[in-house]
Amino acid sequence: MATFTNARLVTPSGTVEGWLRVAGERIAAVGPGTAPSSPGKTVDLGGRLLAPGCVDVHVHGGAGVSFDEGDPERALAAVAFHRRRGVTTLVASLVTAAPADLLRQVAALAELCDAGELAGIHLEGPYLAPGRCGAHDPALLRLPDPAEFRRLLAAGRGHVRMVTLAPELPGALDLVRAAVAEDVVAAVGHTDADHATTRAAFDAGATVATHLFNQMRPLHHRDPGPVAAALNDDRVTVELVNDGVHVHPEAARMAWRAAGAARLALVTDAMAAAGLGDGDYLLGGLPVRVSGGTARLAATGAIAGSTVTLPEAVRRAVRDLGVPRHEALRAASAVPAAALRLADVGELTPGRYADLVVLDDSLAVTSVYRRGRPVAAPHDATAVYEPDSPFPAD
Repeated sequence: MATFTNARLVTPSGTVEGWLRVAGERIAAVGPGTAPSSPGKTVDLGGRLLAPGCVDVHVHGGAGVSFDEGDPERALAAVAFHRRRGVTTLVASLVTAAPADLLRQVAALAELCDAGELAGIHLEGPYLAPGRCGAHDPALLRLPDPAEFRRLLAAGRGHVRMVTLAPELPGALDLVRAAVAEDVVAAVGHTDADHATTRAAFDAGATVATHLFNQMRPLHHRDPGPVAAALNDDRVTVELVNDGVHVHPEAARMAWRAAGAARLALVTDAMAAAGLGDGDYLLGGLPVRVSGGTARLAATGAIAGSTVTLPEAVRRAVRDLGVPRHEALRAASAVPAAALRLADVGELTPGRYADLVVLDDSLAVTSVYRRGRPVAAPHDATAVYEPDSPFPAD
């Protein structure tokens, strides 16, 4: 048992001075003010922020490793990289691949889900619009196939948590319904759908918009498309890649205001180069060149994921968009957890896993705990944030 005292607890509605007690892997109790006496260790946080561990539900790798390599041991290096930076829950994303390769990749990642290292698998494809494929190999895209989808679910042994598809494709709405029936979250993305077709997907049960704005029909005042359909639908959680590259700050600010704090989930879409320097990498077998921290396909120049970490995205939201700290942290924890129905994580609530991140006033991560156990905190330049100006008070 351990009690964290002298903390500023990050809740969905703001920050509260108080304490939090951990028993085993779970949060045992939370309260304001001074903690009642209790056996066990006491950790005085010195007034630092104590927030839920971050939850990244759209991430392709990091530390030089791609989840699509299909190697569980190597995938652990990517998991460890993000975990040290405060991301205690990851859903591994897979890009479009040939049928046999995708089955192999899903089966490999299911091993890490069985072991509790990953919270699930996200199939970003292969049922995407060719004209909006981005960093996916267009030669491997295919129409929604219920039989293949069932094989992928079987290979995942219950760990496939989300599938992204383009709703305008023949059979797509039926696949949305099939996913919902299997308790898999259906997401709209990589799509050229019009507004009505996107709404039809949401009516069929889709509840997430994959990396809003990116690789989808753009917003137009006479052709609102999927962006407006997602932002205006209270049933839908919108993902946002807030790395300063994928989405202009003004567009990101618009999304925050339209979706509200309860429906916007920060994601990284991070690929293998996250945590490393510029150079040449692979994503889904396609060559990617990273320059100035921006990943693009070597052949076409299309953005190929990001190199950001989720705490970085939180800091950018506060600094660049003016989002209150507790809302930015909620967008990186409670909102994505709720979107994928990950009931054991995302909030500082008794009974949930003791997945915790300690941050200083500049939102730099100083300590990480996962299921009650300390994780080595980062000590390299990628984890240090030096704001251009003081952060606003929460």
